[in-house]
Amino acid sequence: MRRTLLRPFSAALLQSPQRLLPLTSLNNVFSPPNIGLRPSFTSNSRWVFTNYLPPPEWIEPFSDVSGLVSSPETFKPSPWVSQILNLLDGSPNMEANLDSFCHNFLVKLSPNFVSFVLRSNDIRGKPDIALKFFTWASKQKKYSHKLECYVSLIDCLSLSNDLDRVKLVFSEFKQKGYLMTGPGANSLIKSFGGLGMIEELLWVWRKLKENGIEPSLYTYNFLVNGLVSSMLIESAERVFEVMENGKIGPDIVTYNTMIKGYCKVGKTQKAMEMFRIMEVRNVEPDKITYMTLIQACYSEGDFDSCLSLYHEMEEKGIEIPPHAYSLVIGGLCKDGKCVEGYAVFQNMIRNGCEANVAIYTALIDSYAKCGSVEEAINIFERMKNKGIKPDEVTYGVIVSGLCKSGRLDEAMEYFEFCRGNGVTVNAMFYSSLIDGLGKAGRLDEAEKLFEEMDLKGCPRDSYCYNVLIDALAKFKKIDEALALFERMEDEGCDPTVYTYTILIDGLFKGHRNEEALKLWDTMIDKGITPTAASFRALSMGLCLSGKVARACKILDELAPMGIIPETAFEDMINALCKAGRVKEACKLADGIVDRGREIPGRIRTVFINALRKAGNAELATKLMHSKIGIGYDRMGSIKRRVKFRNLVEC
Repeated sequence: MRRTLLRPFSAALLQSPQRLLPLTSLNNVFSPPNIGLRPSFTSNSRWVFTNYLPPPEWIEPFSDVSGLVSSPETFKPSPWVSQILNLLDGSPNMEANLDSFCHNFLVKLSPNFVSFVLRSNDIRGKPDIALKFFTWASKQKKYSHKLECYVSLIDCLSLSNDLDRVKLVFSEFKQKGYLMTGPGANSLIKSFGGLGMIEELLWVWRKLKENGIEPSLYTYNFLVNGLVSSMLIESAERVFEVMENGKIGPDIVTYNTMIKGYCKVGKTQKAMEMFRIMEVRNVEPDKITYMTLIQACYSEGDFDSCLSLYHEMEEKGIEIPPHAYSLVIGGLCKDGKCVEGYAVFQNMIRNGCEANVAIYTALIDSYAKCGSVEEAINIFERMKNKGIKPDEVTYGVIVSGLCKSGRLDEAMEYFEFCRGNGVTVNAMFYSSLIDGLGKAGRLDEAEKLFEEMDLKGCPRDSYCYNVLIDALAKFKKIDEALALFERMEDEGCDPTVYTYTILIDGLFKGHRNEEALKLWDTMIDKGITPTAASFRALSMGLCLSGKVARACKILDELAPMGIIPETAFEDMINALCKAGRVKEACKLADGIVDRGREIPGRIRTVFINALRKAGNAELATKLMHSKIGIGYDRMGSIKRRVKFRNLVEC
């Protein structure tokens, strides 16, 4: 009687792939030696080898160390994880390599293993590989994906904003009819919220409720964030109200999400109200709260609120990130408050936070615009001494400041330095220099730089054209200015309202009234909205040429367009008085009343000041002590308005 004893495989051996031999080697080991047609056995023979192999074993992402590890957090992935991850290279042979590996080592990947691999950092950001691996795993014998596998894949795909494939995978997921879990719902809501997939997000929320699972704080926060990300602020508000009135109250994350939502839709005031509610509910705001609000206030130009929020952070000892300093300093500098901006800058340095090139540039620009060019240059030198390399914007504001203060030679030196040291010379450099040279009457140099821009491949914008046109017009080279205007249009650079204002003013000063009026009509026909400055140039030109009625008519034509320059009449009266045409100014003022309009009280002051400046003190005193412009003469039961023309007729 032959006795056959088969030695079974140990599961422990399969836990370490480094010690395993491939299947071909195993076959060789277990195959009996070929020593004849009929093998002979001795009486001492204890083993009989066969070609039988055990079935593949399911492997898990963690080794079974239940007797050694007291906390799940200390689990380490099994060696199989790294082996599988090495095979996920996205190559055309990836699936074949996985098949071969699992066949050789007699293993199959469990759903837990597949889910763990899909969530690993090696796969995140690689949606194609994740999907291929997911599809391959589903083809294993006697295998079916669990809910966690789909959740992990959707999470991976959502990180790459792969909306189409997320919808495809989710459609398959819904057909499986899995029982929803809390962690699974949290992950899905987070993924769908980030992608703006509101229908899918709400489906998960309903399933959570249907399965009787009470949402956790994390679930609520993911839901609120998803609604906010999709700009559904009203829906987010309803969820927030449920939290306030329910067992699970909102925390700092919930408040920050709501504040972020209000800021995204431009409801900064509502965000500030939510911020104050936090204080009432004893929820302490953190630096994220303050940063969100500071960013929103900065975007709206509310720089005072930026400063107030910054001071609150200081008082509460909350860490102020560099970006907050940048916004507060930048806002103060934009508001022309360079001294206050510099004070915040000093606090920043004292608190050990280094300023970047943008902060230094904002301070330099602010001081230069306030006329403190020396202080701007001192900050510029301090910046360089700190080892911070100025960029083209920094050099640009230095050049601009020097040009505006008339220090053109110094500005040219910086300009030449930039050209010789690889600093990009942009349109801002050229425009500042052309403007400065033009205002100083150095028109030849200004025109030379203007032409150089084209040769250097630096595009000329409307601002660059405007400063040169302005210089030519101011020095009575109106024909050259008009020629440049035509060239501007030919080169595809659209004129602005400022371009037309310069030329209209220049034409009127050159007594070319009809050309000025024609240019005004061209501007209106092109749909360019006149400004108070452009109408002032037109009306003053018409008034000084004796065409007051024409100016009033054009003003009436602007009203249906929604353009009502508030100081139009004041400007016209002021211009007439300065030119010594007091009678015409009085007639214009009375005409305002005759047209059914009220005369502002300040018109009387304009008259008095204009008369005094024109040297007509007698009429100014007479007007000061009269009722003209402020009251009525009563003749019996009849009230009669006192007219300005009585001033010169009596």
